[in-house]
Amino acid sequence: MSPIRYQGRHRKPRASRTTSLIRGGVLSGVVGTVAVTGATTPASATEKPAETTGQLPVLDGALAHANRAAQATQAYAAEAETQDNWQRAQDRAEAQARQAAAERRAAAEEAERRAAEEAERRAQEAAQAEAEAQARAQAEARIETAAEPQTLAAAPEQPATGGDGSGSSGNSIVDFVRAQLGDAYSMGSTGPNAWDCSGLVQAAYAQAGISLPRVSGDQSVAGTQVSLDALQAGDILYWGSAGSAYHVAIYTGGGTFIGAQNPSTGVAEHSLDWDMPTGAVRVL
Repeated sequence: MSPIRYQGRHRKPRASRTTSLIRGGVLSGVVGTVAVTGATTPASATEKPAETTGQLPVLDGALAHANRAAQATQAYAAEAETQDNWQRAQDRAEAQARQAAAERRAAAEEAERRAAEEAERRAQEAAQAEAEAQARAQAEARIETAAEPQTLAAAPEQPATGGDGSGSSGNSIVDFVRAQLGDAYSMGSTGPNAWDCSGLVQAAYAQAGISLPRVSGDQSVAGTQVSLDALQAGDILYWGSAGSAYHVAIYTGGGTFIGAQNPSTGVAEHSLDWDMPTGAVRVL
């Protein structure tokens, strides 16, 4: 056989028409996709629309999914912001409630403090008013008894000898007031189970046969003024000025006295240091 071969048998085979058509269809699909997504040169009126391929539904689905994701993200962000705003509002409300409670407690404490101060002030005013009323009553009593005779002539006949009350009259007066220890105090009372200060002193001297004025102011000038360093048992102690004293008691010797002090103590015995008197008067 001859080694010479026909050259035509060694040429590259030509592509078939079918392959060309397939390639053309793919190219048409790509061109169509580019046209849909925004090609810069619009198709002419005489050109036929590119064929739709499977890429457009996929792209539409991706865009729809992305849109839904964006909407979900926005909704989540809005909800998170709403919850954050709600939490901040709740925190503010709780802080305001705590502050209001603290202010109410402070106001209650302040009101209680003012009430206590007001009660103390009223108590002081009541005590002062009572003292003033007693002073006025004593002044009125002095005016009423100014014209009455004072039966003190018997006093010089019954001297109380001895610095601490060795005289019988002084001891009798001391024994009387000592027998009343524990009795109640009541303003205006003259016994037998309740006394005021001048009522007890008057009764003590009356049982010794000596008449005294009824009120403290008059009793403080009913005899001879004596020094507190030279007291004798039975001497009348007074608090306040002579002639306008607001309280009296009986000196019992040994640096002590007995008197109807006040509603809380009643008739009680105390040392002079417990409440030092202003002065003293000796009737015996």
